[in-house]
Amino acid sequence: MLNTPSAAPPVPPVHAEGVSNDEFRAAMSRLAAGVVLVTAHEAQSDPDGPSGEDVGMTATSFMSVSLDPPLVLIGLREGSRMDDLLDEQPLWAVSVLSESQRHIAGRFAMKGRISDRLLFEDIPYVRGKASGALLVSGALATLECRTEQRVTAGDHTLVIGRVLTSSLPSADGGPLAYFRGRYRQLG
Repeated sequence: MLNTPSAAPPVPPVHAEGVSNDEFRAAMSRLAAGVVLVTAHEAQSDPDGPSGEDVGMTATSFMSVSLDPPLVLIGLREGSRMDDLLDEQPLWAVSVLSESQRHIAGRFAMKGRISDRLLFEDIPYVRGKASGALLVSGALATLECRTEQRVTAGDHTLVIGRVLTSSLPSADGGPLAYFRGRYRQLG
């Protein structure tokens, strides 16, 4: 009989620099981030068919890039529905969510979720004039953008957008934050 070594427990992937995915994820969870809803309107694919769909995605990797011209950046998982859509559709929007809009963030962060049309059904919104994308009513701020540049970065695409419109629909409440794997309120 041959002695076969027992199977070793699985080891988390370690990158060449020596940081595992779990170690990196744990370190980055200590960085508080604002929570936004990114939206875009998917064009009608068949001129005789139904109108295009509204698509939404919760994101925490959103930041200001430049004041002149006004530019913002959003990080999208490569190959996600939003990444694919913004590769075709240059117009999109961002709603900066307030602490009272945690349910919206959770709804659009679900994996394997139902159609976005149903997710938007009971959320008050207006349609952006510049982008055609949905802007959440009661958000702390809304921005409509046009893609200026797309940069592949590891397993994500960084989308840099020129801000076309900016508004402050609500001054009530604080921002919704994401810290240590949970939605949080400041204070």
